[in-house]
Amino acid sequence: MTRQELLVIGGGPAGLSAAIAAADAGAKVLLVDRAPMLGGQLVKQTHKFFGSEKQYAKTRGFDIAKLLIADVLQRSDRIETATGTTAVALYPDRVVTLVKGEQYRKVAADAVVIAAGASEKFLAFENNDLPGIYGAGAVQTLMNVYGVLPGKRILMIGSGNIGLIVSYQLMQAGVDVAAVVEAAPTIGGYKVHAAKLARLGVPILTSTTILRAEGKEAVEKAVTVGLDACWNPIPGTEQSHDVDAVCVAVGLSPLHQLVSMAGGKTAYIPELGGFAPLLTAEHETTLANVFCAGDAAGIEEASSAMVEGRLAGYAAAKRLGHAHPDYDALVADCHAQLDTLRNGPFGRKTLAGIEKMNEKLREACRLAQ
Repeated sequence: MTRQELLVIGGGPAGLSAAIAAADAGAKVLLVDRAPMLGGQLVKQTHKFFGSEKQYAKTRGFDIAKLLIADVLQRSDRIETATGTTAVALYPDRVVTLVKGEQYRKVAADAVVIAAGASEKFLAFENNDLPGIYGAGAVQTLMNVYGVLPGKRILMIGSGNIGLIVSYQLMQAGVDVAAVVEAAPTIGGYKVHAAKLARLGVPILTSTTILRAEGKEAVEKAVTVGLDACWNPIPGTEQSHDVDAVCVAVGLSPLHQLVSMAGGKTAYIPELGGFAPLLTAEHETTLANVFCAGDAAGIEEASSAMVEGRLAGYAAAKRLGHAHPDYDALVADCHAQLDTLRNGPFGRKTLAGIEKMNEKLREACRLAQ
């Protein structure tokens, strides 16, 4: 077993930002990620970011990854990186089991920041195991990392930002998007993304869901059906689409499992994507010296994940005796950035989820007394 001052689990936008912030405060950091390279979902994102200059507005996701990775490498005296390394267990005493290939090792950390991201939600429909049915993350990986098209004509399920953005990326790559299907009566993502698809002639079918996929060896067709106000299929509204692929983009769930494994308190909060850890304002879990940031703490945009990562990194470093000289100002700025990012119609859902989480955290504290 080895000892480590701060262990950051996850090398995406939150984890990279947490490692940089903690290192700037003076902490020694081990940053691990299960992928062969750092960057997380950023390396797949070709669209330009919103937000402010502090969140790299007007910069493409993969370029933001390059900037953050460069910042980590510039701090190699304080940040050690381990890619291709998966954290498979976290224990209450902050011992973490790491696996690389067939090698296991245990690290006893004085503090931990969990920035493990999220898992994709899926849908139950007939023949959903046919080859040619993908999650949105798989489609982005195939196209934007490996340069492989998932199909020639695709049906997108879900009109959240991921579904809309990936649809546009598919069109840019020469893939025909038959339609975007949305079960809700309104589009789930930003209208600016939906407008791009509308200009390209892609129909967005609201109050509609996929009924089944059809094909012998792989997807050949997909059948959709309209939904009534109670989300029940409407007989006679079935529509067949000639496609060779279906992409499911119906949301994400926080990867809370490491927190849960160690006995940290979680709660089911739909507005945050499902089960999420209960966190303080400094993003500390109910486990002492264990922090959480990014999608693992609740589903938001990557811009928010970077800010949350910095906030958790500064807080973790302070807990280890490495308070940044400008700690109060930096933390206040992080909170101000998050307030700005959540100041809009899409932020209301996140704020409602955070309020529910705070209520459950207060309840958990009362029961612990």
